[in-house]
Amino acid sequence: MKAMRTAPVAKLVVVIDDDPLVLEATGGLLRSWGCCVVAGKSCDEAVVRLAETEAGRRPDLIVCDYQLSRGLTGVEAIERLRSTFGKIPALLISADATSPSCEVGRRSYQLLYKPVNAERFHAALVAASVLRRPSGTRTNGRDLPQRKAGRVMAN
Repeated sequence: MKAMRTAPVAKLVVVIDDDPLVLEATGGLLRSWGCCVVAGKSCDEAVVRLAETEAGRRPDLIVCDYQLSRGLTGVEAIERLRSTFGKIPALLISADATSPSCEVGRRSYQLLYKPVNAERFHAALVAASVLRRPSGTRTNGRDLPQRKAGRVMAN
């Protein structure tokens, strides 16, 4: 009997950000790196989309903005997903260098501060074992959009 080779399954990344432009840019970058992305403007929306599109598949990583609408923080959103799917690596992204540090404490999140350029974002995904860094290659250095005073600013 001949052994069959199957293609590796793309890593599933859940992205939560209440800013549609940031959500789209982050999802697009992750897809360009070969990830399967489920994106939502809220934790509830992300959970619904996960159920609809991935039929209960456990995410490999959560990427979440710290300051979400309706008073929910990214830490709370990550913990809600973890309560459903178990311990999942998470990247928490914040524009405010003072807000999440006191809340994160001993919890295991990688904290990135905006603006996050593609190279740092890629390195964080490598550190979370979601991507492998091909030898001798670099990301293109493009920055992810940043929210500033209610607007998204590209850096």
